[in-house]
Amino acid sequence: MSFFNSFSRGFGRSSKKSKPQQTQPNQLQASASSLSVSSSSSLSSISRATSYTNTSAGNAGNNGKVQQKPLFMCQPFVRQSLVTGNFKTIVQLPNYVDTNEWLALYAFEFFSLLNSFYDAISEFVTPQACPTMNAGPGVDYLWMDSSKKAIRLPAATYIDYTFSWISSKLDDRSIFPTKQGVPFPPHFISILKNIFRQMFRVFAHIYHNHFDKMLHLGIQSHWNSLFTHFIGFVINFDLIDDKEREPLQPLIDSLEAQGMFL
Repeated sequence: MSFFNSFSRGFGRSSKKSKPQQTQPNQLQASASSLSVSSSSSLSSISRATSYTNTSAGNAGNNGKVQQKPLFMCQPFVRQSLVTGNFKTIVQLPNYVDTNEWLALYAFEFFSLLNSFYDAISEFVTPQACPTMNAGPGVDYLWMDSSKKAIRLPAATYIDYTFSWISSKLDDRSIFPTKQGVPFPPHFISILKNIFRQMFRVFAHIYHNHFDKMLHLGIQSHWNSLFTHFIGFVINFDLIDDKEREPLQPLIDSLEAQGMFL
């Protein structure tokens, strides 16, 4: 049994649905009513952050341009994490482990965890709230349909399609082999990079549009820790290009400054 095969069952390998088994704490079970019950300290922090961004906008200068800092970049949220220390030691390839098996293992793990977090806030990702899949102003993601035509979709539809597509790839044993001695295909890295690129877009959409839901649920530290782990892995193995990372580059720069994956 290969290293990848010995772990793959734990990350939704056999599921054909886009929602693998939940792996997060009970706090991830979100509902509309639960959002109305939050700690006074969280609400106070949100209020202070909102005040800060409005003040920054008011001091933008005489050029009329308003620069509003996203909520996830405000203090104290940008520094909140379950883990202290350097993620680089976690993501590095262990001795005697095949690189492709290590990459495949993490593809399953990150997809499972991202899916769990999305489940927590998915009821708020409505066509009315998110008519387009975006990562902030000026960053829209288009879906390529079967005829290779780029189409604009509501965020919920785009993410549904994305998770279904990723799930289909992870379930394809010609791409992610689990039998001993069966090699990964020559195009494995190309597919893997596309999987990580699409997962990054979901991270970016949630950070820019739904981070307030994470705060109300009290799971922002869990969420930040997952993203730090994810982006540390991405950078270590060069899975997403710089242009694609731009919507969250300020956050990535902040995490690097904190020494999270240097």
